Amino acid sequence: MSTSDSTIKPGGPLLNQARARRGPRLSFIERVLIGVVVLYAAVLLLGPLAALAWSSLVDGAGEFVRQVTSPDALSSLKLTLMLAAGATIINTVFGLCVAWILVRDGFAGQKIINGLVDLPFAVSPVIAGFMLILLFGRGGWLTPIIDWLGIKVVFAVPGMLIATTFISLPFVIREVMPVLSQLGLEQENAAYTMGAGKLQTFWRVTLPAVRWGLLYGVSLTFARAVGEIGAVLVVSGGVSHLTETSTLFIFRSLDDRNYVGAYAMAVVLAAITFVILMLMESLKKRSEAVD
Repeated sequence: MSTSDSTIKPGGPLLNQARARRGPRLSFIERVLIGVVVLYAAVLLLGPLAALAWSSLVDGAGEFVRQVTSPDALSSLKLTLMLAAGATIINTVFGLCVAWILVRDGFAGQKIINGLVDLPFAVSPVIAGFMLILLFGRGGWLTPIIDWLGIKVVFAVPGMLIATTFISLPFVIREVMPVLSQLGLEQENAAYTMGAGKLQTFWRVTLPAVRWGLLYGVSLTFARAVGEIGAVLVVSGGVSHLTETSTLFIFRSLDDRNYVGAYAMAVVLAAITFVILMLMESLKKRSEAVD
């Protein structure tokens, strides 16, 4: 038997390498568990999305387009994207600062601040909206200050921006903190010894090292802000063309029995968040391939 034949016979080196690349064979129990997980994801994720898409197209693609391009729908979508972008910018800047302080500095009350970061996860958005009314509404704690400044917060865009920023606050912080913790101080100290300043070290060393955690936090922040309804419903008033976001447009459309319009806008919002998350995954894979 030739050498080439011996390498491909049962137990030969080539077959062993091929099996190693494929990994161990799955047992029956493992295959059942995988099937259950896939079914679970399909029922909870793909099922509702498919139902939304079907319901939005029940009267045809022309009606779908007419609903999402109506003046009310476009105005609400524009306001939604503006609020999401504003909340994302605010939470990105301050989220980086908070993550840096919580990881790199020790101070009294640090554990309390670290716990308060997760407050938007624990508090209902509706309660968050009522807290804003308590602060900025008629007779609120901060009402004299905003009256002196001539700013209207509650039932106006500023209050909606504060509410959207609050409910999406934790994502950047929680995505960046683990990356900063693993990064350590060696690379930054090396940059300092080479004469780099703190700002230059941050831009050239720290920020590139945490970029994927930061970008994931940014994408999750934007996606969460796009879908917010509870806090915004309380502080906005839901006035069409003024303080009505896309989620409030869906709420009003359902109340008006305009089901196609509600489903169509829901599909648009779902598509926006899906595209953002898929774009992040694509960018990460390309970067890993280049590296």
